[in-house]
Amino acid sequence: MKFLLTCLALAAITFTGCDKIKKTLHLAPKEPVVAATPTPVPATPTPSPTATPRITANRNAGVIVLCYHRFEDINNAMVLKPADFEKQMQAIQDNGFTVISMQDFLSWRRDEKEIPVKSCLITIDDGYVSSYETAWPILKKFGYPFTMFVYINYINVGGKAITWDQLAEMRDAGVEIGCHSYSHQNLKGRSSKSAAEIKQLTYQGWLRKELADSKKVLEDRLGIKVSTFAYPEGAYNEEARKMVKEAGFEAAFVTYGMRNGFSNPVSDMIGRYAIEAGKPKTFEVAMAMIGGGMGPSMAMNAPTPSDLQTATSNLETTPAQGATVSEAKPLIKAVLSSLGAVEPDSVQMRISGFGVVPAKYDDATKTVEFQITQPLRDKEYTVILSAKVAGKKSESRWSFKFDPAAAKP
Repeated sequence: MKFLLTCLALAAITFTGCDKIKKTLHLAPKEPVVAATPTPVPATPTPSPTATPRITANRNAGVIVLCYHRFEDINNAMVLKPADFEKQMQAIQDNGFTVISMQDFLSWRRDEKEIPVKSCLITIDDGYVSSYETAWPILKKFGYPFTMFVYINYINVGGKAITWDQLAEMRDAGVEIGCHSYSHQNLKGRSSKSAAEIKQLTYQGWLRKELADSKKVLEDRLGIKVSTFAYPEGAYNEEARKMVKEAGFEAAFVTYGMRNGFSNPVSDMIGRYAIEAGKPKTFEVAMAMIGGGMGPSMAMNAPTPSDLQTATSNLETTPAQGATVSEAKPLIKAVLSSLGAVEPDSVQMRISGFGVVPAKYDDATKTVEFQITQPLRDKEYTVILSAKVAGKKSESRWSFKFDPAAAKP
């Protein structure tokens, strides 16, 4: 009986709310467990991808562009012998030039890439098979990139012409292919060969075929993007320049040797030295980068050939290169101080449509000028200046347009 009463008493104590009794009997309730709040740890920021710094071109670099055509062991003023071509390729190295690709040149002009301060572009025009059979192996030997400017009507015609298969092989090996028009006619449209087509297509339609259509043929047949153009005979007018841009060419090349800078000349008038067997001094001029400025050390060692070429960009001219005048009898003027020691009696000025004109040269101001006396009639004129500098002949030229409707009200 006592045992039973003890059990009942303990049960009653367990279920009562008397904390004092519970504590006395060591039956105190457990304290509720509260989760500890962790000490906040500063989040480590996720590192952002490192931005690639924008490459800015070295704007003080200069580029010469060499223009070749045929390579054969024959005596022809327009044809270069293979041995002479190989010597010139070695001379490029010896004169401190780095041969760059056309795409490197264009990237530099877009301010996207640096190039060596003394750079050289090698171009071969027309599409003679000797470019494939003779020049290419020599260029491979030196590891030089180069550009082929071909015109459509001469591809795959047999004889000394290159084939589409050979062009495709060169393309696959990394050779740049540029456009040299459809028929290789002077783009001013004054030849008898182009007269019939111009009559049928109109001059603008014919220009479109020579530029835009030829570009499309190359792109379709070779599966490439054609971004460069070489004017046949180096000739152009404002209509041709406009069509070059409309056709989508990024750069176009003339055959007037000069040192090409970062932004000068304009993209559709890039100068080239035409290297021919009959004009051996032109290569020496190119190596001296005459036609765009030389450093003192280069000037000391520069050749003074009879066919010295001087860049128009070095001359202060009136009208300026590419300018449009409305006056029918404008003053033609140029400052020759950049040429050096000009012999006063040797200065001569020619103007297309006028021939040699009686220009006056002032040695004190180094200025030559001529006042047009007969009204201008053509749309475009070229001025050619020649003079002896240190005993050797120098020549420079520039063009301007005439539009009487351009007069300001």
